[in-house]
Amino acid sequence: MRIKRRFKEDPDLDITSFMNLMIILVPVLLMSMVLARTTVLDLKLPDMADASTPPTEEPPQQLELIIRADKFEVNYPAGIKLKWVEKTADGQYDFALLATVLQETKRLLEDKGIQKKDIYILSEKDTDYQTLVSTMDTVRSFKAVVAASVVDAELFPEISLGDAPPPGGQTSAVSGAAQGATP
Repeated sequence: MRIKRRFKEDPDLDITSFMNLMIILVPVLLMSMVLARTTVLDLKLPDMADASTPPTEEPPQQLELIIRADKFEVNYPAGIKLKWVEKTADGQYDFALLATVLQETKRLLEDKGIQKKDIYILSEKDTDYQTLVSTMDTVRSFKAVVAASVVDAELFPEISLGDAPPPGGQTSAVSGAAQGATP
């Protein structure tokens, strides 16, 4: 006896419901995805001492922030220590206190009629990259409440970078002026 088998066709795949899911899911996932945000920060390198300037000319009044291994030093004019911010008890830099000191410094300068937008950040050779970036962010602006909303208020947006003098030493602008002042 022969058994006849019917030839069965393969059933078609019904992917309509899957396609509907993808049509909805892809835009929702794209909208909720956090895209990488790149911020560009314009920096200026300190000017080289010009040999053609007369030595009797006073150096420009520079605001400096020196990053030391154990503290921040705020100098104005360059080389004259104004304030310093020690590290916290856990060995971390105190950026909140630094922001407060810089706000106070800006207010004091404005009270004297000095409009400062530039600052020199001088770091020691072994300064951590993250510390330098966090310092630049702290120096540029601070959070302020204006009309019941938090905004970034400007501190010193024009940043120049350089090497810190040895502890107890002076920057080249101040030492050059001191050398030029003596006959």
